Amino acid sequence: MVPPDAGGGLMRGDLLSDPVEGLDEALAVVDAFDEALVAGLLRPGPAQAAGVSGLAGAVAGTPLAARVAEAAEKAAAGTGGEDHFVALAAARSALLGSVHDALVQRIDEAVGRPVEGDETAGPEPVAAAPEEAANLLAAARSWLCDLARGGWRGLDHELVAGAAPVVAAMLPEPGMRRRAALLDGFAAELAASCPGATLERVPVRRWADLWSRALLLTVPGSAGAGAVGTVTGRLLPLGVDVQEHATAVQAQVHAVLEPAGGGAPRLVRASVSAPKPDTVVGAGLWQLLRPRMSLLGAVGEGRSAEVEAMPVTAEGDLLWDDALARTGEPADAFATARVMLSAATAARVEPLDRHPVRISVPVLLEGYAAREGEDGLAFEVAGRLLAVDTDRMPAAGPLTPEAVAASHACVGLLRWDAGKFLLQPLAVETTVRKKTVAVHAGAWAGGTSDKAGVRAEKAATDAVAVLRERAGRLLRT
Repeated sequence: MVPPDAGGGLMRGDLLSDPVEGLDEALAVVDAFDEALVAGLLRPGPAQAAGVSGLAGAVAGTPLAARVAEAAEKAAAGTGGEDHFVALAAARSALLGSVHDALVQRIDEAVGRPVEGDETAGPEPVAAAPEEAANLLAAARSWLCDLARGGWRGLDHELVAGAAPVVAAMLPEPGMRRRAALLDGFAAELAASCPGATLERVPVRRWADLWSRALLLTVPGSAGAGAVGTVTGRLLPLGVDVQEHATAVQAQVHAVLEPAGGGAPRLVRASVSAPKPDTVVGAGLWQLLRPRMSLLGAVGEGRSAEVEAMPVTAEGDLLWDDALARTGEPADAFATARVMLSAATAARVEPLDRHPVRISVPVLLEGYAAREGEDGLAFEVAGRLLAVDTDRMPAAGPLTPEAVAASHACVGLLRWDAGKFLLQPLAVETTVRKKTVAVHAGAWAGGTSDKAGVRAEKAATDAVAVLRERAGRLLRT
């Protein structure tokens, strides 16, 4: 959504509002199958059988056709086994993957950004991780299939409790911890909703997403090999996305990597997470995250970072190691976006991770006008509106909805939710006393002199000190 001669971000705003062919039909098939999981597949009725059969019909022209057709037949008859449920989860994932691919292709067309192809020379490969214990995967798969048979309306504490021993056995195994975290979180949500028969509203899409992903991750080898290579070069941060929950927080730095020795720049991410007490909020979150990743200090100071042989996944996620990085020269996020963002290649998403909710594409917008309507804030360029998701902006930084509404340039993440594209601002440029000022969501990542930020950090320091003192007292008793 910038003029065609300005360089940088979104070049074709019309493409983001035009319908995508086949998208609604694919989502309708997914919705019908998800509804079948509400009542369960132990004794499926006609509507449930139709939802399962529709899934098979949607993949009839793919390599999954024969296996999913058999699975749909068995599931519709109430005799589905573990392999059949895995096949149905794979078909559902493939449909949502096709939606993901169509939306990403539309974004690529709008932005004019290249995407890494199979012919692109990748980073130097590293050894793959060993395969996980098959018995633990089988135990997890058995529990997930029992969930599908009982359905969300059939939830009870006995059924949900079946996950506990599986999670307990997985946690000591380093290669199984991500699966264990998924199962544990999913089981906690289900337990909080028991009994399912009394639920006023079932989060149909969310639970089906969690169920199908967890089930596919029980297939040996599905978790991937982790880091597949290393990269060396200069990292130019674009912004920080903060994701906060009551007991955990994560900061994800989106950046452009300039490879050492030349070559096309790449879009990469670096993430850090930490457990947290629910009393630590706002700017206090950075105290939990800073010691775990030096990159946050560079972001807060507006600097680049030099990385050497940093592990990276095929999807462009840096597995951050402070020993392999050092703070570099000053780097302005908007200068990086204007000069390099449209030319930076985006890594392709792994098959199991292809889902619309995963879309988060860094873009630059300029020359827009902010419009406040019934549905919230939106940016208008050439008569086209792009919704702005201010709810995603963290309280752990100075970026506010008011600053976004008064801005004239924005670096953000393009997402897709509820049938439309949304923009999550990471940083904006606005005018203060006739001067252009940049406001970043991650400006306090490395520390702040802002009065509100200082107060929040002090409150967090006090809260953490009290909790540590109480924990020490408990350990001594």
